[in-house]
Amino acid sequence: MYSVGDYLVHPGQGVCQVRDVTSGPQAVYQLLPIGKRHPVHISFPVANEGRLRPVLSRAEARQIIEDYPTIEVESFQARNNSLEEEHYRNEMRQGSCRDSVRIVKTFRARIAELSSRNKKPPVAYERILKEASERSCSELAVALDCTPEDVVVLFRRSMGEIPEEN
Repeated sequence: MYSVGDYLVHPGQGVCQVRDVTSGPQAVYQLLPIGKRHPVHISFPVANEGRLRPVLSRAEARQIIEDYPTIEVESFQARNNSLEEEHYRNEMRQGSCRDSVRIVKTFRARIAELSSRNKKPPVAYERILKEASERSCSELAVALDCTPEDVVVLFRRSMGEIPEEN
């Protein structure tokens, strides 16, 4: 059971903080999504807490950032963009932070490949990239106790785009 102040990952909303836990026959977590422009409190039944997962540990977050250059891009492609978007959204909801990071890397590569051929990437690709990026950066930021912008810098350093600080 989670306690007030704990951070967890909600399948639809991403990283949330537990604001209150009501007891009784219908025990409910009061969750507040983190990093949203207009967060709305969410009531989530304690009975369904198996659908929630804890935020990564600091060590796991550092490992994901360190492994980023070697994470494989995903090869899944569907008949159309909406089926592809549905597949990746389900993967983000049910998967781990590492899955979201892999999706970010996959869609960055796909968009870059299309742009290099002077083709406009589908809007769905941009949506998937944005959602996966927000989910993974907010979870890593909570785990590392920093901002999502700091997480982006850490990823860029791991790729060698920014020199290491001494």
